[in-house]
Amino acid sequence: MKITLLGTGTSQGVPVIACDCNVCLSKNQKDKRLRTSAMVEVNNEIFIIDSGPDFRQQMLTNNVKNISGVLYTHHHKDHVAGMDDIRAFNYKWRKDINIYCNNITEKALYNEFPYVFEEVKYPGVPKVNINLFSNKEFYVNDIKITPIEAMHYKLTVFGFRINNFVYLTDVSEISDKEKQKLYNADLIVLDALRREKHISHFSLEEALSLLDDVKPKQAVLTHISHYMGLHDEVNKELPDNVKLGFDNQVFNL
Repeated sequence: MKITLLGTGTSQGVPVIACDCNVCLSKNQKDKRLRTSAMVEVNNEIFIIDSGPDFRQQMLTNNVKNISGVLYTHHHKDHVAGMDDIRAFNYKWRKDINIYCNNITEKALYNEFPYVFEEVKYPGVPKVNINLFSNKEFYVNDIKITPIEAMHYKLTVFGFRINNFVYLTDVSEISDKEKQKLYNADLIVLDALRREKHISHFSLEEALSLLDDVKPKQAVLTHISHYMGLHDEVNKELPDNVKLGFDNQVFNL
């Protein structure tokens, strides 16, 4: 299984428009962060987790020629805004693209992209098949996908576990029951917005506390804002098995 971090930045990305902080002005490419997304390649299937505003750029940068589907964690703009660009795969392969989401995200997609779901469709609009999931494992072909329910302030969001890989972003709280799904992981990609506490995201301290509890072999932090600090400097402070992620980072499990 191959994991690619397509984007590791928060909703504004890094650098932030008009910001002159040392992170936003950094020349280090690892301090340049597109909106959070990941690609999972497993058993000849390719899944994208979230199609944010940078989806087109992420597909081109990583030379992605085909996808099996998109898994949505939740419906906020920085996670769904790029769905329109799915149409490139429709055209290339003459197929509809499967998307997987809960019913709240489905309603948001209908509101955000009404032209996609109209009975009489305008030529060239994206063609998608919505597959609803709840907090129960489901299969795509023979691949088991286990949703992980968490809270993003007052919004229910989902992470995913595929084999021994866990992806959990935009989370401020997770129950002990759901936490059990994180144990015995080879790799966890986890939300950590900044050092200071935040109402709807894990802080660095909260993320490290959870990781210390569930003890993955390796962990990478994502959805990182410019308030976190410089990539290389922060990494010096972190445990050996936990580091800040960076765009286009690849893991083979």
